[in-house]
Amino acid sequence: MAASVLLVRFRSEPERAAVLLDVDGTLAPIVERPEDAAVPEEARAEVARLAERYGLVACVSGRVSADIRRMVGVDRVEYVGVHGLEGDPNAERFIPRLKAFAERTDWPWTVENKAGVVLSFHYREAPDEDDASRLADEIAREAKAAGLTPHHGRKVLEVRPPVQADKGTAVRRLLGERGVPRALYAGDDTTDLDAFRGLEDADLDVALKVAVASKEMNPAMLTRADLVVDGPGELLSLLKTL
Repeated sequence: MAASVLLVRFRSEPERAAVLLDVDGTLAPIVERPEDAAVPEEARAEVARLAERYGLVACVSGRVSADIRRMVGVDRVEYVGVHGLEGDPNAERFIPRLKAFAERTDWPWTVENKAGVVLSFHYREAPDEDDASRLADEIAREAKAAGLTPHHGRKVLEVRPPVQADKGTAVRRLLGERGVPRALYAGDDTTDLDAFRGLEDADLDVALKVAVASKEMNPAMLTRADLVVDGPGELLSLLKTL
């Protein structure tokens, strides 16, 4: 079905629909250091407007939920942190193993420990991206050997517990709890493909997948998305039409 038709159907009954959003690279422009990222005031105001209009508005991010809440700052929004792994008892069983892996891994750039359940090895600040990417691949192999699960993203390698929890399972849980039959998800990175799958598997009346394009985009986002927008600015323009 054409994206324009999906949008018309999605907007027609907002009380029965959900707006689900990634944060970094989607609401907030990508920056070199994750701690410097910020959601622009105009985007924050738009999220607040949508939260008043739609049955569910949620931010689903790789960051911890407290960090997402600080960045977005809208009370009526659901915040799901660490790809849905935060607070998951099955994931938390692997905290000691992840801690030990981080301690023995030699990584010269930023490493984030997200709620103990995800390690993010960033290399946006690396002077030679190819060398950093090769090092990330090596660490990914070591993670697999340690019984952990590596995920590549936009100049970051995430090492996670080997459990069935990701943005896709988080999306399905949110939709199931609210009972809404229509949803839009917007994201920019490889982990957002999991959220796309969650929409596809949720048996919705309308499932609208929006890819927020960048030069670093995983090409699979383009083929899986119903609609592609050019960066956070164009996504904001789309949100204003909802």
